[in-house]
Amino acid sequence: MILSYKFRLYPKKEQEERLLETLELCRQVYNHFLAQWREKDKVPSRLELQGQIPKLKMEKPELNRVYSKVLQMVLQQLYSNLKALSQLKKNGKKVGRLRFKRKGWYKTFIYNQSGFKLIKTGKRLDLLRLSKIGDIPIRLHRAVEGEIKQVIIKRHNSGKWFACLCVEKEVSIIRRERKKTIGTDMGIKHFLTDSEGRQIENPRFYEKTLERIRVAQHWLSRKKKGSKNYEKQRIKLAKLYEKLTNQRDDFLHKLSRSYINNYDVICVENLSIANMVRNRNLAQKILDASWGKFLQLLEFKAASAGTLVVKVHPRGTSEGLSYENPLRDWISANRIKMRGWDSPETPAEMRPLLAFVPASLIIEAGSPLPLSIARGSSRKEHDFKRARE
Repeated sequence: MILSYKFRLYPKKEQEERLLETLELCRQVYNHFLAQWREKDKVPSRLELQGQIPKLKMEKPELNRVYSKVLQMVLQQLYSNLKALSQLKKNGKKVGRLRFKRKGWYKTFIYNQSGFKLIKTGKRLDLLRLSKIGDIPIRLHRAVEGEIKQVIIKRHNSGKWFACLCVEKEVSIIRRERKKTIGTDMGIKHFLTDSEGRQIENPRFYEKTLERIRVAQHWLSRKKKGSKNYEKQRIKLAKLYEKLTNQRDDFLHKLSRSYINNYDVICVENLSIANMVRNRNLAQKILDASWGKFLQLLEFKAASAGTLVVKVHPRGTSEGLSYENPLRDWISANRIKMRGWDSPETPAEMRPLLAFVPASLIIEAGSPLPLSIARGSSRKEHDFKRARE
């Protein structure tokens, strides 16, 4: 199984200059071969273009400052972009041709199989040795398990550098008994309501950050493009977007991990989000909630944990329920559970004890479940304690 670890790099000034130079030379090679494509009626094979790299190095001696396999992987990126474009066209999307990369548009370069080494120092920062660049300090916030096959170096718009270590690891999939089942209903008022009565608060990260983004964007529009002040303001705006992305990812990772660890079967709606965002009144809120990424993370984590994620067609899950009904989402979650797993359990006739779970609890504690539930106590004991409160 191929896994990817993402770590922050802290290059020194000279190392950052070399990294930027490598990006720029890779950009030039990318544009060079893309220009050859446009001159020919048929796309040449990758091996044919790869054989031209030694000659290109003789014409441009500065390319010798870049590790040879990094230049070869530029062609891999070019063909990968073409494949993605062709797939979009097959899916009925209107696509044009691949565009040339302007200065600053090329963000990544790849070391494949060789040219890199991870050096443990026993200190806060370890070292990542990259051929023809040097030993760059790297923050390994978690252990790397498996054999490193590839290193992707990426520069974010905020100016931060990251290394993605792609490793090959044998993962033994645990076969779990299908004992604990839960249904979930996604929403806007509450991010998620499950069949056990928990209503997860929608954190609305974009809505809370929007005013700061507007102010930063306003001041950016007042700067002269290309000036130092413009670049400073651009980085401030990029950091706001980066923080927004990190907050959202942190919330989604912790919530999805909690459900994967505590349940054997998770029934979810198979939502067509691309169609749902056509509603102009709700598009921003739907995209801010990131339902699609949450479902993607659930499936990814479930694959190695032995948990089963069952997708249910959303039609009819809220049939006959008014928007004013406080039990609407809970009833929908139970319908999803019964439809996805043929659960014999039916919603209780009595009014359920709905529990509102603030987003801050998930971010801080990493789970919407109380400690008693996480440690394996019965649902009845939990309901009794909650009723007394």
